[in-house]
Amino acid sequence: MKTPSSLQGLIDALRALPGVGPKSAQRMAYHLLQHDRDGAGRLGAALNQALERIEHCERCNNFSETPQCELCSSQRRDATLLCVVETPADLLMMEQSQAYRGLYFVLLGRLSPLDGIGPRELHADRLLARAADGVVVETIMATNFTVEGEATAHYLGEMLRARGVRVSRIARGVPVGGELEYVDSGTLAQAVIERRVVV
Repeated sequence: MKTPSSLQGLIDALRALPGVGPKSAQRMAYHLLQHDRDGAGRLGAALNQALERIEHCERCNNFSETPQCELCSSQRRDATLLCVVETPADLLMMEQSQAYRGLYFVLLGRLSPLDGIGPRELHADRLLARAADGVVVETIMATNFTVEGEATAHYLGEMLRARGVRVSRIARGVPVGGELEYVDSGTLAQAVIERRVVV
């Protein structure tokens, strides 16, 4: 039996979501159409509204409905600190930690020559101008601890240091509440290397 084209279109669209394969997309589509048509309508309306209203902040690249996002417009943030993250989702995680009160720059990716993503695609020139504006005292590299994330932090860090900008990197190691027997050896080794003096 051939699936109706509009239903197949919905299934294909749902597969664009991360971690959603063909079977999951099919289950979601059937569920929405069979059990939750109102929810499907709300989902469609919310997606259309987000696509119409959400842009990128002109200062930090975070998602925003205004030219400057709420964080960049806030007078309560520490403008001397600039945290560099890969995605808006990473920025959200930093905010949820409640450990950082500075400003951000979202790269919207990471260096990946095989995928054609170089410094230009990451807006490295805008980052450099922002970090060397005379207000920022420290730039914190908070890219992911993947090969690409490490390469991105290294490249951008070197570029910023060459312009006299102070650069730091977030630490890595054993997670809070983690037990050593369950931590992988690479993470444990890094935790030992990046140990600090107890005061």
